[in-house]
Amino acid sequence: MIFKQKRLLAGVLSALSAMTFIASSAFAQAHSAADIKKDIERHKAMAAAHTSAAQCLESGKKYDACMDELQKSCKGLGIGKHCGMRHVH
Repeated sequence: MIFKQKRLLAGVLSALSAMTFIASSAFAQAHSAADIKKDIERHKAMAAAHTSAAQCLESGKKYDACMDELQKSCKGLGIGKHCGMRHVH
């Protein structure tokens, strides 16, 4: 009985995953040239912030101090506490 329940659950999860993928693909928007240009600038700014954080750590500063600098330089650019390489739209 437990095997059948696990198999059913796996099937349901697979179906939900497929439906989620299809729905997200259907709602995906094409990016205009202006959107792409903004995206490029965000990526460059995030890369510069991460490069600065790496240089900060290489200089021997404490980790927390370098992460504070990263957070300040990434404010409004990245998602999450450590300026993840996902960007906001």
